[in-house]
Amino acid sequence: MNPEIAIVDPNTLAALGLRELLGKVIPHAVIRTFCSFAKLVDDTPDMYAHYFISSQIYFEHTAYFLERRPKTIVLTNGSAPALPAGIPALDIYQDEKQLVKSILQLHRHGHSCVHDAEASVLSAREVEVLVLIAKGLLNKEIAERLNISLTTVISHRKNIVDKLGIKSASGLAIYAVMQGYVEADRI
Repeated sequence: MNPEIAIVDPNTLAALGLRELLGKVIPHAVIRTFCSFAKLVDDTPDMYAHYFISSQIYFEHTAYFLERRPKTIVLTNGSAPALPAGIPALDIYQDEKQLVKSILQLHRHGHSCVHDAEASVLSAREVEVLVLIAKGLLNKEIAERLNISLTTVISHRKNIVDKLGIKSASGLAIYAVMQGYVEADRI
């Protein structure tokens, strides 16, 4: 089955240009364009492997796209807006050669429809470790709480950092809150 990609951008020319480029880079993908969020929602929105979303629509409907974080790429117009950690941006106002390079970089970093998005998601044990990190526990305390070795905790922590690209404990806490793993008032 061919993966499906949604491009949601009120700028029709930008959407069609991106569609053409994505068609060249990922020829087996089915690519649909939508001029508004409402048009996307009228379709079957959860069937898409990836969403290329204009920054304006992303910020108007952030809650919707945060739930689909591994699948979302925000389209920018040269200036990078302040996006939550883990949300990739794609500058669509670059020349075609640079844009193709940027799309290929996203592909290599796990934001393509031929890459299994689940590979970048944390395992159940990693989520448990992340929640305890967010609550401020030290590695030794996490090991005691989960009844695992200190080495295992350190290994899980390294895997979490590698998968998320977030190194600081405060950054991991913010990620855990944004993903709904822990409530903000519990950290």
